[in-house]
Amino acid sequence: MRLTKLILLSGVLLFNCNCTSLKTHGDKIVVSVVDQKLSLIGKEGPIKTYPISTSKYGLGSQPNSYRTPLGRMYVCKKIGSGARPGTVFKSRRPTGEVVKPNSPGRDPIISRIIWLEGLERYNHNTKERLIYIHGTPEERTIGSPTSYGCVRMKSKDIIDLYDRIRVGTLVYIKRGQLTSAEIPLSQRFIISASQSNNHNHRSNQFGLR
Repeated sequence: MRLTKLILLSGVLLFNCNCTSLKTHGDKIVVSVVDQKLSLIGKEGPIKTYPISTSKYGLGSQPNSYRTPLGRMYVCKKIGSGARPGTVFKSRRPTGEVVKPNSPGRDPIISRIIWLEGLERYNHNTKERLIYIHGTPEERTIGSPTSYGCVRMKSKDIIDLYDRIRVGTLVYIKRGQLTSAEIPLSQRFIISASQSNNHNHRSNQFGLR
């Protein structure tokens, strides 16, 4: 009887636990501009990839350029824990408004904010430029460079990523494609096919040769 009660109690605790604790956590984020993909990598290899959107103005760290910075960075702050999907943030504070995906005429920062800080001489101003990985209601544009410098994600994806990382997680934004070592085995064929189809178009778009 006692053993039965212990088994039942264990089941209740597992059911009521915070599900984020069951997710595989990552130690590094790699963003490929040409692929418009973000890869989360853990100690045992790549965990998951997500579609993203980088800047429509190109790449760079010049002040007021609205470009996406390149190079090594880290997560300096996480904002939005527990907020509802679609929660609007202004100056990194929730306004109380919640917007649905692809709401017409709306393009605020939503759901979660992952604030980045640069680690290299040429991107040291990343934090003061307010470069985030964040949610966007403009989900129909994900997969194409349409942001104003930040890395945009769908709400469900940014919430999932947010729950898998910590302050201090390393971030690397690069021009080139994700390598096979940066892509989960289950997604390699799909992403490789997509890379092959889109490489010429995006190479021209970003000036990659």
